[in-house]
Amino acid sequence: MTLIAVSKQQPDERIDAALSAGQRAFGENRVQEAQARWTGRRARYPDLELRLIGPLQSNKAQAAAALFDVIETLDRDSLAAALRKAMDGTGRAPRLYVQVNTGGEAQKSGVAPGEAAAFVARMRADYGFDIEGLMCLPPLEEPAGPHFALLVRLARDCGVAKLSMGMSGDFETAVALGATSVRVGSALFGERAGE
Repeated sequence: MTLIAVSKQQPDERIDAALSAGQRAFGENRVQEAQARWTGRRARYPDLELRLIGPLQSNKAQAAAALFDVIETLDRDSLAAALRKAMDGTGRAPRLYVQVNTGGEAQKSGVAPGEAAAFVARMRADYGFDIEGLMCLPPLEEPAGPHFALLVRLARDCGVAKLSMGMSGDFETAVALGATSVRVGSALFGERAGE
């Protein structure tokens, strides 16, 4: 199980403290913020694993492919095409997860649960992607457990082994249901400035 330290908007001293303590997997929501934070640190920490856990715009696919080791938010064909082009251009192939919108929330990214298996199959067939896993963000106002259980079933249907699910408030439930990685920010770093 991988603990992904969600470092978005955290001050440098908290990031450096986590690195000094041995943390090596970090999650970021935005490409530009991650570039500013990690470009210099990557040379000092060759075993660093950077994960993009926020939505990715197709026009930032090149920069994302160059920086991130894992992109957890693949959710549409236009992004897949941009990532394929970026991967071919950079020679880097970040590991990919498909984001599933388990709550059917209009404001959230992700493929619908009923479309996940077909989407993963299309990513493999049309773009040559080796999809590593699935990711979800359950609705805040609902118990997370049923959403995590749904993602487990979908992963079996899709033939993927990895599950990125669970955050600071529900990671224990996610681990109990089979998460292979959890994204923890405030429980690890404390609240971000302004929260």
